[in-house]
This record gives sequence, C-alpha cells and structure tokens, in this order.
Amino acid sequence: MLALIFDRLSLRIPPSFLPKFCHVGFTNYLLVFLCLFVHGLSFAQDEKERFLDDFRGTASVTQNGISLIPSFSLGDPALIFDLKFTKGRLSFEPDMRFALEGKPWTFIFWWRYKAISKERFSLRVGAHPALNFRTISIMRNGQSEEILESRRYLAAEVVPTYKISDNIDVGFYYLHGRGFDEGVKQTNFFVLNTFFKNLYITEQYYFDINPQAYFLATDNLQGYYLAGFLSLHKKDFPLSIAAILNKALDTEISPEDDFTWNLSLVYSF
Repeated sequence: MLALIFDRLSLRIPPSFLPKFCHVGFTNYLLVFLCLFVHGLSFAQDEKERFLDDFRGTASVTQNGISLIPSFSLGDPALIFDLKFTKGRLSFEPDMRFALEGKPWTFIFWWRYKAISKERFSLRVGAHPALNFRTISIMRNGQSEEILESRRYLAAEVVPTYKISDNIDVGFYYLHGRGFDEGVKQTNFFVLNTFFKNLYITEQYYFDINPQAYFLATDNLQGYYLAGFLSLHKKDFPLSIAAILNKALDTEISPEDDFTWNLSLVYSF
C-alpha cells in the first residue's frame, strides 16, 4: 500500500507554473503556513488535553546546502527547515530544503521510533519517503524549456547509540535507500559517530562536535570519507552557528568534489 501511494508522488511542474513556484514568495508562504500551523497546534493543545508530548524545530540558512549524506551538496545557498513532532516514543520529523530563491531541493518525511531507551544505550529506527527535485530541459513545440522534476525515494535507518558520559556519546548509523526514478537506485550509508556535547567555553557559551567516518555506496560506486559537524551556542539564546566539513579519502562518487563545507546560521524554536 505504501509503495502504491508513493508511486503517485512523482510530479513535473510545467513551465507556466515554474516562475511562480520558484520565487522567494513561495518560501514566504511556506513560513507563514508553518507559523500558523504551529500556532494552531499550540492553541488546540491548550484547549484540550495535550496530543503531542513535544514540538520543536530549526530553520537554517547556509551558503552551501549539504545533504543528509555530507558528500552530496546543492552547491548553492539553501534554506532548511527541520521539524519534530513527538508522541511517546514515536516522532514525525519533516526535513524540507530549498534553494535560497525558493526552488525546492529535497523533502524528507521521517517517521522515527525509539525502540530502546536506557540510561546508557538507545536504539532508534526510522523510515521515510522523500522527493528530490531537479531542473531538466524538455522539448516542447520544437523549443527547449526547463521544468522542475521530482524523483522519489524510500529509505530506512538503524541508529544505536551508547552514552559514555554526560558529554560523550558513540554510535553507529546505517541508512538504506531505494530510488524509483532516473538516477541512483540503491544507496547504503554506514557511519561511525562520536558526539562531544555541551563543551565549555565560558559560562554563557558552549559548543558541540560530531566527527564521523563513513562508507557510502551508490549502485556500483563507493567511497570512504571523513566528516565533522561543529556548532557554537549561547545559553538560552535561539540563534547558533554551525559548520559541516566533508573530505573524501578514496571515492568513485564525484571524485572531483573531494572536499565540501558550509557555514550555517540556525534558529531553534
């Protein structure tokens, strides 16, 4: 049933609609919708018994949009929304990424479940449908035109994590993805993670570091990489600065892009 529903998600936006869709106004409309949705959700929960245990999110702007898999990037400035709706052990986590002018890049709709939640050890499993957008050229009435095309994906993840101390976690991340349209058909993503959290700078400032070593296989191509995620925070302040650094050690996947990085301004709510 899921595959049948997902099969209907493929779309092509015609040229007559593209100029309106790929405009800053689209992003503004999305922001207004998200604000109204969150306000309405909060009001409904105040009027009745709370349905959600937690809601939170981030909005980020960066000079180079980098994917969930750090070796893939948009190559242009991007606007990223991460939302999280939690009920018990289950969470729904939409991840929506746009080029800065408003053109959609990827929509990922995560469903995640905390299968094990102990003092030291946790295990999370998740799955998502996703849409990846690209601009392609077609011939119409003998003339070349550009349209926005979506490509469909399904993926699942397994994430065990062990807590060494209050500030240090180690873990493993595995994602398997399937593509239904032109492009990559199968992805395997293995990550070794270490998390250093709430590292002291001053009474007001702290930072987090997440170094990674990972293996990526897309169809018949593969590569080995190192990545680092860094973020600087001020206590009780919604804005933070984050950076991603990604270096290919040995890869057959876009070997010309052996180093990518970005810097982001993140608003948490």
